[in-house]
Amino acid sequence: MRSTYRTRGEILSTVPSPLVNARALSNGHSVVFPEDRPLVTDGGGVIAPLTIGYETYGVLNAERSNAILLCHALTGDQYAAGAHPVTGKPGWWDVLVGPGLPFDTDRYFIICSNVVGGCMGSTGPACYNPATGRAYGLDFPVVTIRDMVRAQAMLIDHLGIDTLFCVAGGSMGGMQVLQWAASYPDRVFAAMPIASAPRHSSQNIAFHEVGRQAVMADPDWRGGRYLDEGVRPEKGLAVARMAAHITYLSEPALQRKFGRKLQDRSAPTFSFDADFQIESYLRHQGLAFVERFDANSYLFVTRACDYFDLAADYGGSLAAAFHGSKTRFCVISFTSDWLYPTSASRAIVHALNAGGASVSFVEIESDKGHDAFLLFEPDFFATTRGFLDAAAAARGLPPAGARE
Repeated sequence: MRSTYRTRGEILSTVPSPLVNARALSNGHSVVFPEDRPLVTDGGGVIAPLTIGYETYGVLNAERSNAILLCHALTGDQYAAGAHPVTGKPGWWDVLVGPGLPFDTDRYFIICSNVVGGCMGSTGPACYNPATGRAYGLDFPVVTIRDMVRAQAMLIDHLGIDTLFCVAGGSMGGMQVLQWAASYPDRVFAAMPIASAPRHSSQNIAFHEVGRQAVMADPDWRGGRYLDEGVRPEKGLAVARMAAHITYLSEPALQRKFGRKLQDRSAPTFSFDADFQIESYLRHQGLAFVERFDANSYLFVTRACDYFDLAADYGGSLAAAFHGSKTRFCVISFTSDWLYPTSASRAIVHALNAGGASVSFVEIESDKGHDAFLLFEPDFFATTRGFLDAAAAARGLPPAGARE
């Protein structure tokens, strides 16, 4: 259930956006950091004012010790649970966030913010640029995972929370978790990087480049100025999503669900229509995506992933990023995830061990591919609950069902 928690401090008006998606701001929280509190990016850019759209679930306890930050994946947003205000669909982690679920909103105060560079309430390329009087477009600074985490830290400061009980997330969200643990080790009691990696691989950079080129090849992209001209590169963005969506699945899952089954016909049409169910499915995924996501934001968030290489910030040593960390870690991977395979999670675990951190590692048996972390998997469910319960006991939080 969504909380009615009100943040401390002044809540300023939101930065206007030409995107219809900005209406989602009226359904959740947002905070604007004024020009004298800019976000200075790794690339030397300055974002000011900075708006962060976020959502909260549950109640923050008197000690402010039960806060969990959820970090969303590439094209996710702050609506982790409940009905999404734009799509009407359940939140991206609705299976895990709620009363009695592993991220128990009767027990924890859950925070989830839209990343900087996104398009669901946080400042991004579709937002108003006060310097030009129009949408940022490609004038928006290229951001990194570390920039995203810096913005989240500004939000956590705004909420008056010194230490997060847990930071958790999958895929790009897992990258944010790792960056939180490295950049703010004294502010993270527990961390759960899920289906993620300590750096973006060459193969994954290649996948992202294909998607970006699909967007930029659309005549309606207009050099990134499509909003000024009243058009949107929907075809290019849809193709980018179709290509990316394949990487989130697995061959066994695709075979089980679609195989070579035809779509609403008994024989091939001998044309380039969507003869096969898998073709129809991917086209649907692409069309649905363009209704909720901005094309330029897609360029920026994929680029942020590409630049992520945590070890590079520590002299090439991933272990150095976690040296002496007091954070409790649970690293989770899935057997059929070929986008961020178990070998990437093992690299994280080895670095944590070398750095002297407390870490547990679980590889979940699943044939659902990378997206398994978004689905109900009993072993994943049990692992998440078990880790959080143990961490809560170590933190001194009351057990589930207990009244404070």
